[in-house]
Amino acid sequence: MARRAAEDCGRRISKPLFSYKSLAISVCSLNLLFAAAFLLSSSSSSPSPGVKYTKDQIRSMEDSIRVRLAAVPAELVDLVKKLREEVEGEERGWELPAARRREVAEEILGRLKGLGADVNETQQREAVESWRSEKLEQIRRAATGNMTSNSSIPAQEAKMLEGALKSDWLNLLENVGFWMPANINNSEIDDKPENAQELEDREIIAGPPLPRECNAELHTDYDGTAVRWGLTHHKESAADCCQACLDHAKNAKEGEKKCNIWVYCPSEYGCYSPDIYEHKHQECWLKQAEKPRLNFKDKYSEAYINSHPKAPVVVPWMSGVIGA
Repeated sequence: MARRAAEDCGRRISKPLFSYKSLAISVCSLNLLFAAAFLLSSSSSSPSPGVKYTKDQIRSMEDSIRVRLAAVPAELVDLVKKLREEVEGEERGWELPAARRREVAEEILGRLKGLGADVNETQQREAVESWRSEKLEQIRRAATGNMTSNSSIPAQEAKMLEGALKSDWLNLLENVGFWMPANINNSEIDDKPENAQELEDREIIAGPPLPRECNAELHTDYDGTAVRWGLTHHKESAADCCQACLDHAKNAKEGEKKCNIWVYCPSEYGCYSPDIYEHKHQECWLKQAEKPRLNFKDKYSEAYINSHPKAPVVVPWMSGVIGA
């Protein structure tokens, strides 16, 4: 009898006091109790309009605010702001006012003219990059108050110019009417034809040299009736565009208009025109006019830029009149 009682007692002791199900229910119940207590304490501690705080309570709240402000990662916030400004600047292209673009173009032109006639592409690049570095240093000194002379650039425009010089340099050059071909190192071979024309002293055009009969003119746009639309007529180089005009004139049938004007877009970023179309790199327009007339030459006038804010300072097109 005593033995059976002992065995029954042992079985009851070895049996678990709680099942997994009851344990889970207990944990959930405790969580609910804690949540209810938290909500109750939050609602009871929320300030009512008629509550007055003691000086110690106010001091504690002020200390709490200071601690929270001190915990804010100020350096990270500043970095995010700067990155946001840079991204926004790149998205809007750091678009400069027309007067500032004109000033940039004139300064770069002055720097290039100071090089003289016998210069190569590397010297051109170095001169333009040198101007860029000097301009950035000038803006930096003006911003820190270390400028010896008064800067005529407003702070907002100076910031835009700095962003363009740093993050949007090539696009800035295109906007003021300059283009710089890719820096490719090739061995120089003097195989220029005897009838090739020297286009300009200080600007290099990609592609083979143009024959003298092309009468090529940089930064020039001639008017005329289009015998071949450039929107769908692209050529690898200005020389190819000129040759297309020569071929058109040679193969034109009796009574057809013969090409005597070619207009080419050498800029990788496209070329500006006041019409509704977007003119892209390597467009080749073939035109005809009995008395060829210039649309634009060298630079757009200040009055024109004021009425056409998107116009660059320098005319980006190049063209020529056949048989001129």
